[in-house]
Amino acid sequence: MSGSISRWRLLSLAGACLAVLLFASPGYAQGVVQGNVVDANNQPVEGALVTIASKDSSRKFQLKTDKKGEFFQIGVPSGAYTVTVEKDKLKASRDTQARQGSPARLSLVLAPGAGLSEEDKAKTNALQKLIEEASAAVKAGDHQTAIAKYTEVAAGIPTCADCYDTIGRSQMSLKNYAEAEAAFKKAIELKPDHADAYNGLANVYNAQKKFDLAAQASAKATELGGAGAAAGGGSADSLYNQGVIAWNAGKAEEARGHFEAALKADPNHAPAHYQLGMALVNGGKLAEARAEFEAYLKLAPTGQYADQAKSILGAIPK
Repeated sequence: MSGSISRWRLLSLAGACLAVLLFASPGYAQGVVQGNVVDANNQPVEGALVTIASKDSSRKFQLKTDKKGEFFQIGVPSGAYTVTVEKDKLKASRDTQARQGSPARLSLVLAPGAGLSEEDKAKTNALQKLIEEASAAVKAGDHQTAIAKYTEVAAGIPTCADCYDTIGRSQMSLKNYAEAEAAFKKAIELKPDHADAYNGLANVYNAQKKFDLAAQASAKATELGGAGAAAGGGSADSLYNQGVIAWNAGKAEEARGHFEAALKADPNHAPAHYQLGMALVNGGKLAEARAEFEAYLKLAPTGQYADQAKSILGAIPK
């Protein structure tokens, strides 16, 4: 009788926790600093040297912007950093904070001080200040201000796809789904290979239970992120998103496959460990589920699902 009660309690806990999946936002890749660099005429700057230097240690990363003026650095430990871009004796810098599960996005203007009119200098300085204010609003969770500020930045830098991507995420946080969808689509229009914007679009559709559209957007994000799920490649976040979408659509085995693929792409993707554990509980594979919940708690002891993971571990027989 006690075994039946324990099994019932475990399934009840799992059911309660799985309901959260409808509303939980999937985590982003850990330790990412990315952004774009434009010149005084709002044109992308290719080949600029980007230095991401820790404020707390001697650690630094260096890379160059691509032909679209963009840069993307993974594997950045959490902490405070100064990002500096340089080219042709021009330099610009911004401070940022790298956080696990929250990519830092920056837009920098690389423009000469000499050779510009006082009016142009004022415009460049005002735009840089606006970018800093917009970024600060995002970090503070002030989404209304972030939307307003990034809308102004986008007016000054019409090619800023990341501006619209960030607007979309703030609109999503406010549950303004129509506005979020429009912003993500604008980001994709400006940058057709913007995997993050496709992920955002997938989240919008998932939140509205438009699972077919969500699956299409997430699959595109995975395609842009790498070799794709079938090859075990692609962005761990994109694969994770596909798992969430499949689960919400009632496709438990398919969801499990996506969570496993996400962990193959990034073994330290904590939310994927948790959701794989839930899928394994659903399939009655409790010993395997225990290992996933333990892995989650090791990676994210105070994470979003920590309390649920501990409760379920307490109900799984050893």
